[in-house]
Parts: sequence; C-alpha cells; structure tokens
Amino acid sequence: MIKSSSILAGTDFAIEPQYQQRLDVLLETCRKNLRSVDEEMINRAFRLSYWAHRNDTRVSGESYISHPLEVAQILVEQVAFDDVSVAAALLHDVVEDTEFSLDLIRDEFGDTLAIIIDGLTKISDVFSSRELGQAENVRKLMLSMASDIRVILVKFADRLHNLRTIGSLAKHKQLKIASETLDLFAPLAHRFGLFSIKSELQDLSIAVLHQEEYSAIVRGLRDTKEQREAFIKSFIGPVKERLEQDGFEFEIYGRSKNTFSIFEKMRRQNKPLEDIYDVFAIRIVLHSEDAKGREDCWRVYSIITDLYKPLPERFRDFISVPKSNGYQSLHTT
Repeated sequence: MIKSSSILAGTDFAIEPQYQQRLDVLLETCRKNLRSVDEEMINRAFRLSYWAHRNDTRVSGESYISHPLEVAQILVEQVAFDDVSVAAALLHDVVEDTEFSLDLIRDEFGDTLAIIIDGLTKISDVFSSRELGQAENVRKLMLSMASDIRVILVKFADRLHNLRTIGSLAKHKQLKIASETLDLFAPLAHRFGLFSIKSELQDLSIAVLHQEEYSAIVRGLRDTKEQREAFIKSFIGPVKERLEQDGFEFEIYGRSKNTFSIFEKMRRQNKPLEDIYDVFAIRIVLHSEDAKGREDCWRVYSIITDLYKPLPERFRDFISVPKSNGYQSLHTT
C-alpha cells in the first residue's frame, strides 16, 4: 500500500503525460496571475488529488482528475485570488468522494486548507438535498457555512466547469443544475463582482432551460455581428478622439451583452430579437481614482452627451449610489 508521504512526493507512481502537461499550464498561469505562488504546495495537492481519483471517471468517460484541474484553471484565470485557493480547487472533491480524510488534509496542508475543504464538503451536502427552499435563504446558508471566502470562490469555478460539461448528464439532472445556477450561483457571483463568471453561468443555464430561444439568439447575434461591430467602431471613434484631446487616460471598447441579458429583455418587453436595440454596450474605463475619478466620470458623460443625444429615462447613477458590491459607474443610453 502506498503511503500518503509517497503520494505527495510523487515517488511511487507516474503521472500520465497529458495531466502533467495540464498541471504545467496551471502553474504557468499561476506565475502570471498571482502575486506569489507556492508551487510545491500546488504540486503536492495535485499529486494527492491525482492518486485519490485514480480509479474515478466522469459521466463523460474522461478521467476524473480532469475536473479538479479545470476548476483550478478557471479559478486562477478568472478570479486569481491566491495559491491556497488553487490547491483547494485541486483537492475540493477528495474528502467528499474518496477514502482520504479531512484529518489527512489538515496534517499535510495545514488548518487553512482543511477549513476550505471542509466548507466545500458541507456546501455540497446542502445541494444533495431534494428541497433547497427559497433561493435567498440558501445563498445565506452557503455564505454562513463558508468561514473562508475561498470556499465560495472555488464553488463558483466548480459549478462553471460542471455547466461547461453538462451535456453528458441525464436531462433531468441538467435541468436541476441549470435552475440552481440561475437561482443561487449567478446572483451570488454578481454580488462578489465576478461578472464574467456570472455571465457565463447565466448563458450556459439558459442554453439548458430554454434551448430553442437560446439558439435563436445566438444565431441572430452571429448573423448581425459585422453590422454590430461596424456600428461600435463608428460610435467609439469620435468619443476616443475627444477623450484624447482632453488628456484622459482611459480604455474604451465595445462588447455584446450576454445572451441571458438579451433573453430577459425579449421576455420582459415581449419583443423578438430584431426589436431589441440594447444588445451591445460601450465601456469606458478611466485611469483616475477617488474624487478625481468621480469628477472625470461626469466630465466624460458630458462629452458623450455632447456627441450623442441621450435617453434621460435610461440614465443610471451608480457613483452617487454605488451597488452593494462597491461597483461605481455611470450608465446611459
């Protein structure tokens, strides 16, 4: 029998080349995105996870280790919190799904990582129950069970990868996971300011729950992509010129609204896609802070309204009244 010390040292078994390569990519991303990286801790976490899941496969048929690797990769690419959260992502299913105990995690990696893994296991137990109750109450329960914020961050990445690979599951399981995601995880990701993760969670969920409508929106956006990009370019040009003339340090770019946002507008307004005009956004990010940053936002708003006629009823002031997660900006149409 191989001892845990041998597993963590990697002396008594070989890692398959494709998974070693994915670990190397993960470590490289960590070096790029994190302020400091304990590579030995991440290597040890991977080796324990690899051994613990050595006989496990996902429903798709692929080796189970691919899942914690992808969860860790999502975490370091889209959240980039710290190296402990990356190690937790690699180990997040070990206690719940294998013979290894929380005590072993604590002995080998310390109390902090053990607390995170314990929180992830407890939250998983909540979702194994049939009746979760009201969404807001479950969100509060999740937060109360997560004594470390990294519990929730790993759970976001875990849910996102599960949605990306949801096609292998039975339809009733797909519907359950997608509904949970829209009710619980997407709003919570929004509160944490993880807007990219929130948008992808929403889009992947409606792709399951409203497949025909989702496909129609995707086709419609694809068919009008060139026209939309040309309009964005023509809109940005004069704004960029004025901002440069006035000496602002800024970034300006256009993006399509996420599919879920468009889907919600179509339902709320009872209109087809071609009658929805708010399908893309222009974002200006100013490189100024504090009082000057707030003043500059209003100056830029004045420039935009000089160039283009605004719709007053669509104006939103999140500078005077920031969102609950601290988000501050001005929105106009």
